Amino acid sequence: MPSVRFRLNGVETDVDADPDRPLLDILRGRFGMTGPHFGCGAGECGACNVMIDDRAVAACDTPLWSIADKDITTIEGLGTAERPHPLQRAFIAEQALQCGYCVSGILMSAAALLKRNPKPGSREVKEALDGNLCRCGSHNRMVRAVLRAAGETAAE
Repeated sequence: MPSVRFRLNGVETDVDADPDRPLLDILRGRFGMTGPHFGCGAGECGACNVMIDDRAVAACDTPLWSIADKDITTIEGLGTAERPHPLQRAFIAEQALQCGYCVSGILMSAAALLKRNPKPGSREVKEALDGNLCRCGSHNRMVRAVLRAAGETAAE
């Protein structure tokens, strides 16, 4: 099997696996990254979103071969318990999560948005999160949290 080289949360990584295997399987099975969740398996719900070169992408339908030489960031690489990312702090402050199943994918979509646009408006946040499904109904709090994190980041 060919080896695929990429950076996972800032660390150079090589994987020998079927190049058509979904990135989500590799992240969870080989690296123990349990933040990206399996939801629909068709790239429609956003539960498995990760950042690939600063773009939010569904890992469930991203083949391993397509990430060669790219930067992959999972929720595990966004922040730590000791130093949470501004989005993580804002989601806690705004109580923008309930069951938590969708949150890692939503945080990755929001992080990708803030990399592209550090001062988004409400409309831009809603558009960026549109591909993420949440059954708990926390959408309005999530939008407030992203705007809060944007304000916090801009103030730093």
